[in-house]
Amino acid sequence: MILSEVKDAISERKICVLIPTYNNEKTLKRVIDGVLDYTENIIVVNDGSTDSTSEILKHYTQINVLNLPENKGKGNGLKTGFRKAKELGFDYAITIDSDGQHYPDDIPVFVEAMVDENEDVLLIGNRNMSQDGIPKKSSFGNRFSNFWFWFETGIKLEDTQSGYRLYPLHKIPKKYFTPKFEFEIEIIVRTAWRHVPVKNVPIKVLYDPAERVSHFRPFKDFTRISILNTILVTITLLYIIPRNFVNNFKKKSFKRFIKEDVLESEGTNRIKAFSIALGVFIGFSPFWGFHTLLVISLAVLFKLNKVLAFVASNVSLPPFIPFIIVASLFLGSPFVSGNSDFLNQEWNFDLVKNNILQYVVGSLILASTMSVITGIVTFLFLNKVNPENN
Repeated sequence: MILSEVKDAISERKICVLIPTYNNEKTLKRVIDGVLDYTENIIVVNDGSTDSTSEILKHYTQINVLNLPENKGKGNGLKTGFRKAKELGFDYAITIDSDGQHYPDDIPVFVEAMVDENEDVLLIGNRNMSQDGIPKKSSFGNRFSNFWFWFETGIKLEDTQSGYRLYPLHKIPKKYFTPKFEFEIEIIVRTAWRHVPVKNVPIKVLYDPAERVSHFRPFKDFTRISILNTILVTITLLYIIPRNFVNNFKKKSFKRFIKEDVLESEGTNRIKAFSIALGVFIGFSPFWGFHTLLVISLAVLFKLNKVLAFVASNVSLPPFIPFIIVASLFLGSPFVSGNSDFLNQEWNFDLVKNNILQYVVGSLILASTMSVITGIVTFLFLNKVNPENN
């Protein structure tokens, strides 16, 4: 896109540029001047800077400046800017860091990518962290973040930590739980959970140690990010994956579900069979309350199909639980001295409590047996209907 087309698109699509800043007096003016080449729709959030930032901003009367009385973190600055942007009637916000690592002349990359999309999308600048000059700790942190983002959303990106982004303001969550650097992880994960596409676009990056001021505190902020990822993973396993499966299943007939989610799903026939076998094993296992956590974690660990494993783990639906309990107790009775007269007793959890070892041994036998049978039958079935996917 030529410059005039970029300016027109920014105006027509109601795009603003949001610049959170904290003690970046060396680079702030250069960043603002670069953005002004494309638009005056600029919101600068001065997050309690103690250097000459306030004096620099006084010279820019044509832009919106929000001066916060004290530093509360980048996440808080972004949230403040998002609220202001929506108040001013903007639909999209391009965020750019004020430390000089981002090039304002990459703004057209975001605008063009957004225009090409047929739906609202959250765009993240891909800095190509493998290039020369990128600090190793930054490259490692990005790979770490990419992995957990994929685990939590199923979306593979090359860069999830870049602060150069385009947000669809009316599609992102309204409330957040984190105020600092971890906010940028929370917002992309929770936006992806709302079924908004999250994609990378290529950008340039400059790491100049003489100019760049980083406020990232390795121990404290990494700890906060790790805690956030623990919470997000837990929500993913216990709510997001089951929710997506149920919603997906409701939209399809059983025949279409088998075709799209089994036959045409990710992986070879062998992988699919192992995935279903794993799910069945976990479903019949005695680890009640942890089935979803276990099956998803093991599917990721062994690189199996998470959806198929999760579906198969639901063999222990509530109506079948009494029969599973009795079958487990029956199979465990030859190996553990205990009760074997189950037909004349009430089938409830007291029966399990009074014969716990017998139940555990029997349930593992039942889980192993059904897992092997289901895996073999699934493999033979898939080879018959889809032999080329071996």
